[in-house]
Amino acid sequence: LERLDLKVIILHEQPNAGRTIIEKLVDHANVGFAVVLLTPDDVGKLNAPTQECKPRARQNVIFELGYFYGILGRNRVCALCKYDVEQPSDVHGIVYIPLDDSGGWKMNLVRELIQAGIEVDLKKAV
Repeated sequence: LERLDLKVIILHEQPNAGRTIIEKLVDHANVGFAVVLLTPDDVGKLNAPTQECKPRARQNVIFELGYFYGILGRNRVCALCKYDVEQPSDVHGIVYIPLDDSGGWKMNLVRELIQAGIEVDLKKAV
């Protein structure tokens, strides 16, 4: 995103200024597009003895994904999924972009940005 000369706000790089995480998120949520990284940082399962634990994103990341869906709309949010991370059941059917090792996800993300009306210099996308 930075190579595309887009202004990028990475939440953990912003000063805390005595705010809670949700206050910090709200203060930096005035954006035109959000990219949420769903990485397998946790494991979990249904409360059933036959279920196996599956990799899943942290609960706060799922909350943040839903927050941005709510304020920006689904067409202005892109969820990038690493490997086979569990996807939230409330939004089944929404297309997630897998973070593939070949880097094909980058052009998929660029297409989403363009579809959302974000100006992107395609020469910088390669």
